[in-house]
Amino acid sequence: MHNSDSQSPNEAPETGAQNAAPSDELEALKAKLAELEAGNKDLRETVLREKAELENQRRRLHRDLEQARRFANEKLLNDLLPVYDSLERGLAVEGGDVAAIREGLNLTLKELLRIAGNNGLVQVDPLDQPLDPERHHAVSMVEAPGKAPGTVVAVLQKGYVLNDRLLRPALVSVAKDD
Repeated sequence: MHNSDSQSPNEAPETGAQNAAPSDELEALKAKLAELEAGNKDLRETVLREKAELENQRRRLHRDLEQARRFANEKLLNDLLPVYDSLERGLAVEGGDVAAIREGLNLTLKELLRIAGNNGLVQVDPLDQPLDPERHHAVSMVEAPGKAPGTVVAVLQKGYVLNDRLLRPALVSVAKDD
């Protein structure tokens, strides 16, 4: 007789182990998901902290650059204050010896040129040199016996170079062809 409750030899008996396997697997997946979500939360927090730090650094850099722009000339202007003081004292003199005033102005000019030189400013004084269109601006051509054509014969206004960059060209008169 064949009992309906009996199992065929090919069928495996149902046990608690088979039912537990999917449940254990589900629990493992849930644990893995919880672990990944926690890691994801940590990464999000790290990204937000890093983003905030970058924004703070950007603000600090912007503030520092603004400060540097505002006070970039502080040293130069501080160096120029004695020149300013000398000029004020010279203007305050009433009467006096013209030669002494002239000497004071020359000393003040020398101090001004020294300060400018220390800050990278160089005069362009091309008298008796060939015209250099990169550094000189010819405003007139004059007859100049004994001078080669194209030679600077008069400097109407000196030019200036700041750290190898032309700040202002010299205004010059140039000898023309005979």
